[in-house]
Amino acid sequence: MVTFKAEIERFAEMGEKSGWTYVFIPAAIANEIKADCRKSYRVKGTLDQIAVEGLALVPMGEGDFIIALNAALRKKLKKDKGALLELSLEEDLTFKITMPDDLELCLAEEPHWLEGFLKLPKSHQNWYINWLNAAKTEPTRTKRLVRIVTAMDKDWDFGTMMRDGKPRKE
Repeated sequence: MVTFKAEIERFAEMGEKSGWTYVFIPAAIANEIKADCRKSYRVKGTLDQIAVEGLALVPMGEGDFIIALNAALRKKLKKDKGALLELSLEEDLTFKITMPDDLELCLAEEPHWLEGFLKLPKSHQNWYINWLNAAKTEPTRTKRLVRIVTAMDKDWDFGTMMRDGKPRKE
């Protein structure tokens, strides 16, 4: 378990990461957690005293990584941009995301939908699955299933699907 402190930061304009709140993990620390890895992987441990598992370390180049902190996690931490966190992390070898039955059923309706989904990188598949599983009501889940199927029909990645229908900032 690697223990260190990091400041909570927020991206202003950074492509698909615009507005993300995160902590920066320098290459030296990332290398202690998982040696010589340059791809995204999952970690578990604690942020302050809050237990976490399955958090993604997202590569930022040169061996550096970030951990995105969603609103629910920031609320548990009672911290936001500028605050200092104590992190104790190790690689999470037990974390696995499985495709929900309803999503598999919908994608199986047309072979190219399921094929397109399974051709996506595992991390992109996980974005879709996590977004679907985060739906709090059945109507929301149904709408998200429809959006995922539409995205697969149009051969879109997750970011393109999420931006579809949103007004563009000039």
